[in-house]
Amino acid sequence: MGSVIVDVLQISSSIPPARLFKSFILDSDNLMPKVLPGFFKSFETVHGDGGAGTVKLITWAEGDQIKSAKHRTDELDEANRVFKYTLIEGGALGDDFELVSYDMKVEDGPEGGCVYKVTSKYHTKGDNHNGIQEKIKQGHEGAKAFFHAVEAYLQANPNEYN
Repeated sequence: MGSVIVDVLQISSSIPPARLFKSFILDSDNLMPKVLPGFFKSFETVHGDGGAGTVKLITWAEGDQIKSAKHRTDELDEANRVFKYTLIEGGALGDDFELVSYDMKVEDGPEGGCVYKVTSKYHTKGDNHNGIQEKIKQGHEGAKAFFHAVEAYLQANPNEYN
């Protein structure tokens, strides 16, 4: 039986919390392929209406070693700017993980900005953790890069997502 490894990411930003949540969470289907076309080809709703239980198929750009992934929305709380989802197929799961769950929250930050927090829970398939920590570190770094790309886009386009 495997174990659960927890990773926490926290990033402060000058972007107002409602604007970041609206763009990065609520409109990620459109925003991510536009901001990161070298990573994401498309986001498609396979099942559901966007709320809890919705399943999305994410297709990576051609040439990436990851072809696609499916994630299930577990909770979407717009009032409190909380989004929870679980990676259920493809993506980073590979041979090491049964599933990965993500709890995202966009909180009020200093001077009108925000604090973006993500707690990732990696449910391993076995107890052999050789290389798993490196994969988690890569995922952590990738998440930071995605965040900063969206942040730069929002700073360059101040009239979008207001």
